[in-house]
Amino acid sequence: MRNKFLNSITYSFKETTTIWHENPLFILEDVAFENKKDEFLNNNQIYLGLTEKPLIFLENLNFIDTKLKPDILIFASRHTSRTARPALLIHSTGNWSNNADFGGKPRDLSKTSALFHKAGFVSLKEQITLLDNPNYSLDIEVTHHGPTILDIPLIFIELGSSKKEWIIDEVGVLVANAIINSIFKYLIFKEDKNQQVGLGFGGTHYAPNFNRLITNNDVAMSFICPKYYIQELDEKLIELMISNTLEKVDYFIIDWKGTNSDDKKHLIPLLEKFEIPIKKSKNFSTF
Repeated sequence: MRNKFLNSITYSFKETTTIWHENPLFILEDVAFENKKDEFLNNNQIYLGLTEKPLIFLENLNFIDTKLKPDILIFASRHTSRTARPALLIHSTGNWSNNADFGGKPRDLSKTSALFHKAGFVSLKEQITLLDNPNYSLDIEVTHHGPTILDIPLIFIELGSSKKEWIIDEVGVLVANAIINSIFKYLIFKEDKNQQVGLGFGGTHYAPNFNRLITNNDVAMSFICPKYYIQELDEKLIELMISNTLEKVDYFIIDWKGTNSDDKKHLIPLLEKFEIPIKKSKNFSTF
């Protein structure tokens, strides 16, 4: 994926003398993005780094020697699934149970940004329309795997879901473009202040109802807990969802059809302990 960034014809990175994880960092120095590129690049520095460590286990950023203090981290990653279906994906990270086999700590969530999640999703959506392949899906995954203990908000943007897709240059370029575009869309969302922020509960791993909700509404979501972990939720995890979201949370949003009655009986009294309105996903437009 790194070569897709470095060989792009729509933006350019310059190698720096700063070393991170035994590799040089690159800084973005030019990009074609609407009319605000100069303003954004004058006020923000965007770096590209490479690490050999599996991203889900990256619990130490080692930024001390670089003197960098990033505001947001984007993890450009491969995605693997049993079905191996072609897909572009985005999600936040965390573990809802005591199982932490895939990085992070048990019952812990990373820090993340709902606005960046939305910016990444919108950017992927724009790029996937350029693909001459109807088999690719655009998926929002529920919150899963590590890392969880980093102090910087992060998001995963992924290309899936098998070696066959990973080596297709066209798709890799589109994902790289989406990642760069998402940075500027995030800055626009911050300026415009037109998105409401939600935390999601219920549904399946690829969160189709939340996908439609985010697509058709001015709503951004940070964490999504799927239906099979609802019974694991407690007050502490709900507090983490709120405090680890960079933005103020406006709603708890329940995928009503994607949550059974027993799970609702467990979930709703928990959510009612917080002074945040509870909404059903069906209360939002899905068209």
